Amino acid sequence: MPIRESANQKIQLFEAALHLNGGRPVSGKLFAGVDLGTAYIVTAVVDESEAPVAGVVTRSRSSIRDGLVLDYVGAIRILRQQIQKLTDSGLQIQKASAAFPPGTMGRNAQAFGNVVRAVGLDLSGLVDEPTAASLVLGIENGAVVDIGGGTTGISIIQKGEVVFTADEPTGGTHIDLVLAGHYRIEVDEAERLKTDPSNQGEIFQLVRPVFQKMASIVRENLKGSDIQTIYLVGGTSCFPGIEKVMEEETGLEVLRPHNPLLVTPLGIALSCARTSLDKA
Repeated sequence: MPIRESANQKIQLFEAALHLNGGRPVSGKLFAGVDLGTAYIVTAVVDESEAPVAGVVTRSRSSIRDGLVLDYVGAIRILRQQIQKLTDSGLQIQKASAAFPPGTMGRNAQAFGNVVRAVGLDLSGLVDEPTAASLVLGIENGAVVDIGGGTTGISIIQKGEVVFTADEPTGGTHIDLVLAGHYRIEVDEAERLKTDPSNQGEIFQLVRPVFQKMASIVRENLKGSDIQTIYLVGGTSCFPGIEKVMEEETGLEVLRPHNPLLVTPLGIALSCARTSLDKA
């Protein structure tokens, strides 16, 4: 079955809201979701009706690596700048939730919440990334494959609950390394090359083996399950054609929502709203 139209519409609304409050008046309480990724730190804001209100996306290569907060101070600095930008636009944000990658436990998971607290926000809760994505996509049964900058997270969802998770060290940075080696350029330049739509058709065959490797990891982790559908999220899933490679290698239906980068942060904000309103 295709991605629900309502899910893509909500993602598109959030995409438009990245230009801060989208030019519309905002009233009532606001709820934020903070996605601390390897390549990007994204903050999403929704209102009491769960409508996207605003958001900020910031490139970040050094703060988070392989699902761990390595540069705690750097992550706080970026998030503080994001919250200040939202505040300067007239938005008053007090509550936020954060997410952690599949398989992250204990203090490593708590570190994501500590970053939120450190910028003066009230932490409403922590949610695992695939559960956050499922809140946006309305997944009851399927596999969420979150391909970020440093890792590929695989989660199996049955009856709306995450029953299996895995996190493997391959992601967008590996594509950057392939491009940097081939063109003999710096990794940052390779990242710009990769994300420029005018170049993606040309470099697809170069990066296809990396996508095939990701797909083989997914296939192995789903072996023995009765999952029929894969949902692609995460920044690297934005690359055109990755869903076709995943489908060819796994033999499963592969669905990619509008702008996969924005799915998880939006889901974290929805989790914050629902948790906060349930407590009220």
